[in-house]
Amino acid sequence: MPRLSFLVRFIIVGVLLHVYVGFRLIPDLPVPAAGKWIAVLWLVLSCIVIPPGMLARMIERQPLGDRIAWSGLLAMGFFSSLLMLTVLRDVVLASMMTVDAIWPRAIDLTDARVGSAAAVVVLAVLSSVVGFVNARRRARILSVDVPIAGLPAALEGFTIAQISDVHVGPTIKSNYVDAIVDAVNQLDADVVAITGDVVDGSVAQLARHTAPLGRLRARHGVYLVTGNHEYYSGADAWIAEFRRIGLTVLMNEHVVIGHGDAQLVLAGVTDYTAGHFDPAHRSDPAAALDGAPRDVATRVLLAHQPRTAHAAADAGFTLQLSGHTHGGQIFPWNFLVRLQQPFTAGLAKLGGLWVYTSRGTGYWGPPKRLGAPSEITKLRLVGGGAHAG
Repeated sequence: MPRLSFLVRFIIVGVLLHVYVGFRLIPDLPVPAAGKWIAVLWLVLSCIVIPPGMLARMIERQPLGDRIAWSGLLAMGFFSSLLMLTVLRDVVLASMMTVDAIWPRAIDLTDARVGSAAAVVVLAVLSSVVGFVNARRRARILSVDVPIAGLPAALEGFTIAQISDVHVGPTIKSNYVDAIVDAVNQLDADVVAITGDVVDGSVAQLARHTAPLGRLRARHGVYLVTGNHEYYSGADAWIAEFRRIGLTVLMNEHVVIGHGDAQLVLAGVTDYTAGHFDPAHRSDPAAALDGAPRDVATRVLLAHQPRTAHAAADAGFTLQLSGHTHGGQIFPWNFLVRLQQPFTAGLAKLGGLWVYTSRGTGYWGPPKRLGAPSEITKLRLVGGGAHAG
């Protein structure tokens, strides 16, 4: 019932937003009546295809589910830009009306309405095309130096390759994952860290598409922690599948890695919200250090959501690697991420804890990225100042 209630609200809000865009844009479009009716038809179709597109991962039959997802998510991506630009247009027009009220005839409001309506549509199309290309191309390699106080000399230059939020699902398949794996393996990292939200769908649907992750290689192993989407998709089954293909899943536990004559504690916690799905999976950074050698001061935590950082700092971790935010994925949603998470993207500090938040290696929902490029991150532990490039 809660899911049905959310779906009903989602559809109602979506319809109202489409009505808003239609009333604000269509009357001012510089096209003949037939063109305006085509615009109305597109908005109606958008209302119809977006909800099934969001729910397509629940459809067992493929490729039917994938086709429904593609149509709905592409429509959603375009409408998101159309909506944001329409709101911006209304703000600009309101400002122009204020100017006109103070200085009559200083501005031609009719031309402004017509020109801005056309500009909104053109910019929405262009941003959707650019966003699609950004989302579908392989994530770039981003190198980040993390300064660690008192870092043992043997750990100077220790590298961690991080991928996060791949979201294998209706629009992200094995060829996309293969390209990521090839790029990560070329980094020849000491550790590979996968910080959650690997999948959007069941093991039965997606196991063959996540299989390439079993090819990941690193000097000291490949480690994974769960994200919230694993819990939406059947966490226990996915944890078993990840382990089957050779990944080490850390669930509120740690490993001690020997590197030269030094050691490093690498820990992982379940998703911040995991306890809501299974009380036995409640995220616990302090428990993840149970039994860890006290004389090993370099302690790295893999935690899907940045908001784990407060508990991680209290537990005495040195560095936390997270994802979840996608860096906002589509401008201007990055400004809204901070309402839920303490960090949006990049390297930040919380007390004595460094937190690195990945923008994600795939994407969620619409195949679209604007202002938040995807990344495969090569983190290097150093004893000096921080540098990213």
